[in-house]
Amino acid sequence: VQLQASGGGLVQAGGSLRLSCAASGRTFSSYYMGWLRQAPGKEREFVGGISRSGNSPYVADSVKGRFTISRDNTKNTAYLQMNSLKPEDTAVYYCAANTRGGSRVSDYVYWGQGTQVTVSS
Repeated sequence: VQLQASGGGLVQAGGSLRLSCAASGRTFSSYYMGWLRQAPGKEREFVGGISRSGNSPYVADSVKGRFTISRDNTKNTAYLQMNSLKPEDTAVYYCAANTRGGSRVSDYVYWGQGTQVTVSS
């Protein structure tokens, strides 16, 4: 499966962005989708994921209550809605996929190219 992330940009603290991840190549609904991010000088970290059916989204504690994950299997697209953004959310955000889920970076097999999110204070 090929993944294309989009929707990043520059936003002020407290603002919102919605990232999209468009998939092509194979049956999107066969894949568990994850969102991960990498801030400058830091390791890549798991932000959240969503099951194949979309019934079980979850996010990391660091973004809980601010970020939500969803997917539309009819559009072959996953989303990361980010609200109440903070400067520490600044990172390159990646969407990724696998067939079994997980919250480790190493769990993910297929990766999009990343989209930059910058939050100014």
